[in-house]
Amino acid sequence: MPTASRAKHKFCRRVGQCIWGDATCPSVKRPYAAGPHGKGRRVKLSTYGELLMEKQKLKNYYAISEKQLQIAYAKAKAGMGQAHEKLFRSLEQRLDAMVYRAGFAPTIFAAKQFVNHGHILVDGKRVDRSSYQLKEGQTISIDAAKSPAIAEIAKKGNATIPPYMEVDLENLKATLTRAPQLEEIPVSVKIMSVIEYYAR
Repeated sequence: MPTASRAKHKFCRRVGQCIWGDATCPSVKRPYAAGPHGKGRRVKLSTYGELLMEKQKLKNYYAISEKQLQIAYAKAKAGMGQAHEKLFRSLEQRLDAMVYRAGFAPTIFAAKQFVNHGHILVDGKRVDRSSYQLKEGQTISIDAAKSPAIAEIAKKGNATIPPYMEVDLENLKATLTRAPQLEEIPVSVKIMSVIEYYAR
């Protein structure tokens, strides 16, 4: 695994498991923190430490900055509805997350690159903003003629497609059929702990 990829998995070593479920992650063979004392007994986290850890897991999973997560939380807290549900859905319905979830990109980092470099279409129009919020019924696609290398990578997708998406891998199209339910989002994070962290 290249050095850059290993760096992205540093957090996985800290928590003792790959947060993306990647079988090639260093944490699979070494499920303990890096460093000479990594194999030692894990220190029990304080209540604050546990809340912080869940927030960090969420931030790292979607590969967003602290500021981006704070903004998403502020929007989720405003208006009607449960903040934790709105926060989780808003992150899951980001364009980069949907590209990753559809299996068009092998990692969330690759998905961000595909979007930022203009290879992803939303309802036939190019969108190069990773944070773009996909709405129910919208379709993402890749034009194989204009992005042959990206199309070749996308067609190798082997992701487990969530029930709120329909994916046509042959034609490189994926549709968000409905809003995801919290229990359907395949992210191992205690979302209420994230809300508690920011609300403290």
